[in-house]
Amino acid sequence: MPKVALYGRPAAGKSTFAGLLAQELALAGADVLTLKVGAPLYELQAIVHAMAGRPLLEGGEQDGQLLNALGTHLRRINPDALTEAFTRRVRQAEDTKPDAVLVCDDLRAPDVSAVTGLGFFLVEVTAPDTVRLARKRGRADLSAGDEHHPTETPVTAAPWRQVDNTGSLDDLREQAAELAGEVLR
Repeated sequence: MPKVALYGRPAAGKSTFAGLLAQELALAGADVLTLKVGAPLYELQAIVHAMAGRPLLEGGEQDGQLLNALGTHLRRINPDALTEAFTRRVRQAEDTKPDAVLVCDDLRAPDVSAVTGLGFFLVEVTAPDTVRLARKRGRADLSAGDEHHPTETPVTAAPWRQVDNTGSLDDLREQAAELAGEVLR
């Protein structure tokens, strides 16, 4: 079961690249599962918004300030809460779909050891700050997360591969196709 974990600064294009990689892997005949280390944070975000009388309607909205706060407090209570939940989902995937390719599109610095310990190869997605910040402003998040928040500390681990997201979507798709070929070897 090949496993790939993407990391990079906010709005570098991790989720976009993960989607393209999943498409390319599927075109090659692979079963693909995308798992997020931060999935519990998105579940909690939805609960908080519903409790505040402002339920999230699309499911993909990001309230960056809230996610930063939830991540801080969840890790304060249990530093391994996110990685323990992620490990359970990975183990379930290994049991139910042992031939699937697993893609994690939201690796953060505190989680590197746990995720690599599960056998994930690290792929860094990069984009220049000017491009990245413009993309972040254009995302229409409910609120922007803090670039300097502890949950956004840059990953310092050496990547297995790097993806340069400075070009077009077609350029990014080409890199996804190349990576898919390497993953499936």
